[in-house]
Amino acid sequence: MPRKAEEGDGVSGPQMRRLQLQLETHQWDKTMRLPLALLFLCVPGSLSLSGPSTVMGTVGGSLSVQCQYEEEYKTFTKYWCRQPCLLLWNPTVATGRSEEKMRSGRVSIVDHAEDLTFTVTLENLTADDAGKYRCGIATILQEEGLHGFLPDLFFQVQVSVSPRYLCF
Repeated sequence: MPRKAEEGDGVSGPQMRRLQLQLETHQWDKTMRLPLALLFLCVPGSLSLSGPSTVMGTVGGSLSVQCQYEEEYKTFTKYWCRQPCLLLWNPTVATGRSEEKMRSGRVSIVDHAEDLTFTVTLENLTADDAGKYRCGIATILQEEGLHGFLPDLFFQVQVSVSPRYLCF
């Protein structure tokens, strides 16, 4: 470990303070690098998957959400579900082959692999459709060379549905 500069080292006051700051910064950088990296890894979908955090629609209308992903996830299954995403209580709509529209009730999803996006459309909106949803990529056990559980990439989307106004 490098030692701190001291008065008798032939270093002037401002130079000594600069050296001490550099040493302190180096120590902070060294000790914080791993925790910051781990924190970054815990942020779901931080860089690999992105899209809008909020979308709005009107009762009776429809809305679409476009989710962008990185090239490495081109062949993975993409999905949309209402949170909490538990298959028994909140069914998921998931992609099939590229450009094939998959449907579950009033919700459809299509993967545009060439554009590295997938689009979810909710049709015939009701007030009950408002809530938190997940736009995700199923990565569990699909990464090469990794054995075991690897959490899905996802981000949360807040869906708001406003009442339909009639003008006379």
